[in-house]
Amino acid sequence: MSLAERVKQKRIELGLTQEQAAEKAGIRQQSWASIEDGKTKKPRNIVGISKALSCDPTWLMNGGTFMPVGDVNTRKVPLISYVQAGALAEKAPINAFDGNFEYIMTDVEMSDYTFALRIEGDSMEPDFKAGDIIIVDPELEPMPGEFVVAKNGNNEATFKKYRPTFTDMSGHQHFELVPLNDDYPTINSNEHPLKIIGVMIEHRIYRRKR
Repeated sequence: MSLAERVKQKRIELGLTQEQAAEKAGIRQQSWASIEDGKTKKPRNIVGISKALSCDPTWLMNGGTFMPVGDVNTRKVPLISYVQAGALAEKAPINAFDGNFEYIMTDVEMSDYTFALRIEGDSMEPDFKAGDIIIVDPELEPMPGEFVVAKNGNNEATFKKYRPTFTDMSGHQHFELVPLNDDYPTINSNEHPLKIIGVMIEHRIYRRKR
């Protein structure tokens, strides 16, 4: 794998556009494009580029085993399934699950049991498309209009917009889960056994070439 391929691979893994990555690295977008096109073989700002990509500059230049940059404040977030996310409503946090996870790197502030989900279906289009990834913090209380992952009575979780409705006499907050796609129904906690699992704190857009 070449320098150009490593740079492009890491940028895509992090969900960054060339413009965003270049801004993080402190270089122009044209300079970044030149690296990914293979025209620039030895970029001068390799340290800034490696920090933008959360990886080791030696690995970027020479390949080999991936090494994270020690002074970049990044954390690994497990990418789980909707079934596993649904189980979080009843079980212990993410470390209760067996097996190997794919991980997403992020530098956002989050709690210990934050997880990631890959969007499925089209109920949240046009803002969220299948293949996009969201990062969800289970220790946050949702605010009106925020996007949440919830269990809707089935085994799997669902991802929707949160809209509080009323607080009953016992102090219990009722709410609706609202899809962005009008072809899908709103789900009301008055009518279905809903439980909030976590609040979205980051959205990564992945677009596939046609």
